[in-house]
Amino acid sequence: MASKVKKELPGYLRASRASAVPYRPRVALMPGDAVRIARELQEMTQNDLAAATDIPQGAISAIERGRIALGDVRAEKFARALKVHPAVLLWPQWSVEDEAKRAG
Repeated sequence: MASKVKKELPGYLRASRASAVPYRPRVALMPGDAVRIARELQEMTQNDLAAATDIPQGAISAIERGRIALGDVRAEKFARALKVHPAVLLWPQWSVEDEAKRAG
């Protein structure tokens, strides 16, 4: 019967749980990415979104690819159709936690 040997971690790998910071990956999202993600989460095609917003499918494609600006009027139309707040689409990088840290 083999005995279980408990190996100790080197000092540079030991850290208390209190000082550990959870890994939080960051990816730069653009407003067009936010529109695409929200649309896909609602299981809508670009044509479905075009029908719901009266915005041409070609314009939706261009917005999602970052070719044309989203703008506040389009963001409001998309927000209603996608059931999200317009800020989610216009400022996808904004974070309450980051703002609290900045305010200090």
